[in-house]
Amino acid sequence: MSWIYFVDLFGTLVFSISGVITAIHKKFDLVGTLVIGFVTAIGGGTIRDLLIGRTPVGWLNDRNYFIAILGGYIVAYLFRARILGLRRSMFLFDTIGIGLFTVLGIDVSLSYGLNIEICLLMGVISACFGGVLRDVLTNEIPLIFRKEIYASACLIGGVVYLVLLQYIENENVAIVGSIVTVIVIRYLSVKNSWSLNFRFPS
Repeated sequence: MSWIYFVDLFGTLVFSISGVITAIHKKFDLVGTLVIGFVTAIGGGTIRDLLIGRTPVGWLNDRNYFIAILGGYIVAYLFRARILGLRRSMFLFDTIGIGLFTVLGIDVSLSYGLNIEICLLMGVISACFGGVLRDVLTNEIPLIFRKEIYASACLIGGVVYLVLLQYIENENVAIVGSIVTVIVIRYLSVKNSWSLNFRFPS
């Protein structure tokens, strides 16, 4: 198994924790929090697989993803106070997760022979739409529709990945370069309050 597989499982666990913490904050019951954690962790990849006709969807073929989601659920309940105190760490893990899921979404789509622009779109969907589903189900405005630079960071990271693949033989370098790009853009955008909010002159 490659290191990417284990990082993917870790990203799934982190996204599960993110969903469960959100649901706990919204006072969902035990079943509701599990559903939100599950949807957050695998929602984007599921939508991608359904759109490109990849069935059964990826997580159905590997029970480790379910174990990772369940692990995130348990960790979120046992250590929720401490996790809430580690917002910066969760921000970093979440950003690494969306960067990796962007790359994985692009790779899966490329293997189906799709056009580059569609592969980029599938990468963004893989990274962001679990969070969209989480926010919709918990009655929040999805993060990608707010001022924060989120999906755009994934899109740029995806472009970097595809460009590096053309010029560097080592795929791991392209993956790391893409993830670092997403992290840097997200960090700088939050630190400097950058946004894509445009106001038309009145």
